[in-house]
Amino acid sequence: MTIRAVVFDIGGVLEQTPRTGWIDTWEAQLNLQPGELEERLEDVWRAGSLGQISEADVTLMVGSRLGLDPSQVDAFMNDLWIEYLGTLDAKLVAFFGNLRPRYRTAIISNSFVGAREKEEVCYQFDTLCDLIIYSHEVGIEKPDRRIFELACERLDVQPSEVIFLDDVEEYVQAARALGMQAILFQSTSQAIAEIEAMLRTQAS
Repeated sequence: MTIRAVVFDIGGVLEQTPRTGWIDTWEAQLNLQPGELEERLEDVWRAGSLGQISEADVTLMVGSRLGLDPSQVDAFMNDLWIEYLGTLDAKLVAFFGNLRPRYRTAIISNSFVGAREKEEVCYQFDTLCDLIIYSHEVGIEKPDRRIFELACERLDVQPSEVIFLDDVEEYVQAARALGMQAILFQSTSQAIAEIEAMLRTQAS
């Protein structure tokens, strides 16, 4: 086995994204029942994750579904992006960035419309790796095997030549089913140690 590429997830991996409680806060403010906000916007979130609606569509639908005025919509979306973007795992980002040029590097993210632009401003992921595949840009989400196949095609590698890191077990299993060397992210030190061990093994 020769590793030629390393692929990371974003949310929960390169970005640490704990719950901020913003949904609970808005439900209380709008006198909604627990879970009602997600219920009203479920199709909006789904369409946004697959690029089936624009950012402008999202704001219009949020305002309409929740009865918010434009300033409230802006505040709502700001709260959404604060949780979505989380905080950068600087140690993991540095490790990932240093894998080039020895290895081709990429990101596969189950994303939301607008994510590329906001993450470029906050974290410059576009300068970190060779390729970013956002679900909202390609219309495919993990664990669909096609998104992993697309990454291999664009990186010009075989699945067996890829190490993939994600914090969701289902996505890790899907990558393994395709033939990738997939690792479940549990902590920064664990992820780095496992990747380094795999790279040492294939180099020896």
